[in-house]
Amino acid sequence: MSEKKVVVLTGNDLTVEDIIAVGVGDMKVELDEQALQRCRASRDYLAQAVGEKRVIYGVNTSFGPMCNKIIDDNEIEALQVNLIRSHAAGLGDPLKPYIAQAVMLVRLNTLVKGYSGVRVELLRFMQWMINNGIAPYIPECGSVGASGDLIHLAHLSLGIIGEGNVYYKEQLLPAKDVFAQLGREPMCLSYKEGIALINGTSAMTALAAFAIFGAKKLLHVSYVTGAFGIELFGGIDDAFDVDLHRLKPHPGQVDTATIISNLYDGSGNITRRDDMHDQIRQQHRDGLVYETSINVQDVYSIRCTPQVLAPVTEMVEFAIRTVETEANSSNDNPIIVPEKKKIIHGGNFHGQSIGFVMDSLCISLATLCNLSERRLNKLLDKNLNEGLPEHLIAGTLGLTMGFMGAQYLATSTTAENRQLANPVSTNSISCNASNQDIVSMGTVAARKAFRQVSNAKHILTLEVLADLQALSFRNADKLGRGTGRIYALLNEDFQVYDNSRIFHDDLVKLRKILFSSQLFDDLTKYWQE
Repeated sequence: MSEKKVVVLTGNDLTVEDIIAVGVGDMKVELDEQALQRCRASRDYLAQAVGEKRVIYGVNTSFGPMCNKIIDDNEIEALQVNLIRSHAAGLGDPLKPYIAQAVMLVRLNTLVKGYSGVRVELLRFMQWMINNGIAPYIPECGSVGASGDLIHLAHLSLGIIGEGNVYYKEQLLPAKDVFAQLGREPMCLSYKEGIALINGTSAMTALAAFAIFGAKKLLHVSYVTGAFGIELFGGIDDAFDVDLHRLKPHPGQVDTATIISNLYDGSGNITRRDDMHDQIRQQHRDGLVYETSINVQDVYSIRCTPQVLAPVTEMVEFAIRTVETEANSSNDNPIIVPEKKKIIHGGNFHGQSIGFVMDSLCISLATLCNLSERRLNKLLDKNLNEGLPEHLIAGTLGLTMGFMGAQYLATSTTAENRQLANPVSTNSISCNASNQDIVSMGTVAARKAFRQVSNAKHILTLEVLADLQALSFRNADKLGRGTGRIYALLNEDFQVYDNSRIFHDDLVKLRKILFSSQLFDDLTKYWQE
C-alpha cells in the first residue's frame, strides 16, 4: 500500500483541493517549521503581555458583552474550558466525518499562520488527530457566522480536550476513550487557546470547499450535456462560433463555448449555417409565406448555453479564490503581531465573504439546474423533441412509461434548488445581547450550498441518462470526437431503459459513475489526441 501524500501547512497556501483530500483521508498533514517559529514568537509575545498585566480580550477578560469583566490570573485557563463547554450548544444532524476532519484542518491552518498566540503543543495535537483519522462530532446547526463558527468549533474543541465525541474507524466514540486507546492524553488548554480554537470561520470555509468541489463537477457535466444536446437536436453551429463570443467576451462565456465546441468537433450531427439556406429554399411553396421544417435558430436551452453558464463558470472560480483566501487568513480575535509588538482587537472572525459567495454560488447552481431541467423536458415532450419517442419510451407506448415518472425528480428538485437560491447572508439578526448586531449567516449559506450541490447531482444524473437513452435512438454514430469518446465510455455501463428494471437503480448507478470519480475533472482529454 503506497504512502499517503502530504500537505505541509504554512498558513498561506492551503487549497480547496487540499481541504478535500485531507478531509476524505487521501492526504496527511505536516507543519512548516518556519510557520511554527512564527507561532512560538506570537505565543512568547502574548505571554509577555499577560505577565505585564495588559488587559486582553478573551485572555483575561470574559467574552462578548461581558468583556468588561476582568478575570483573575488564577482562573484564565478555566475560562477557556468554560467557554468551550457553554458554546458547545449545537443541534441537528452531525457534519459528515470527512467534513468535520476538513474543519479541523482549516482551523489548524489558520492557527499555524502564527498570529493567534497558541502553543505549538496544541498545533501538534491537532495534527496528530487529523493524521490518525480522528474527526470531531459537530452538529450542523448553530452558527450565525459572525464571531466565527463558535458553536461548531466549540464541539470540535470538546473533542480536543477529551470531553466530546469523535469519529474513529467509522465509529462514534468518546474522545477520551479513543485517546486512551492510542496512548494519548487529552489536550489541556492554556490561556487564549479556547477562544483561538472557536473564534473563526473554519466550519463555513470547510463546508464551502466541499460545495465548490461538487459545483465544479456539476459544471463539467453540464458542459457535456450541453454538447450532447446540440448533437441530439442537430443544433446550428454558429451559436458556438468563436467570433460571436469574442464580441461579448465574458470569460465564462468564451470558456463554455470553447469547451462545448471542442467536445462536438468533428460531429456529423451539427447543422451548418452555410448549408441551411439551400435546404430551406428547396422547401419553397408558392404564396406570400411558406413554412419550412428546418429551425432557423435553436431554442435557448441549446443556443444560449454559453451565455447561461458564463456566470456559473465565473462564480465557481470566484468562490475558489474567496474560500482559499479565507482558509489562509487569520480569522481570530484578538490577533497577535509580535514583530510589530501589537495585540489587535478586531473582527476578522466575521464570515460575510463566505456567506456572500455561497449565496452567489447557490444562485449559479439554480441557474445550471434550470438549464438542465429544460433540456430534459425538450427530450421527453413529443411536441418538442423533434421526432424522438415521447418520454424516450423504448417499448410499447402507453404500456411502458419510459422517463415519464423520472421527470418529476428533476422538476421537484429544480424547484427546491430555486428556493435554496434565496440569500441568507442578508438575513442578519442581532444576538449576543446586541454585541453581535450584524452577522453573516455564512455557515447557513455554506450548508445550503452543500445541500444544493447534492440536489443538482440528481438533476444532471437524470439528464445524462436521458441523453444516453436518446442517443440509443439516433445520432450516436456521428458524434464528435469528444462527445463520441464520452458516449462510448458511459455506454459501457448503460442499458436502455425498457421498464424491466426499477428506474431508481439506474439513477443510483449512473450518479456514482458521474460524481464519485475523476471522470470529467479534465475534459480536454476527450478532444485531444
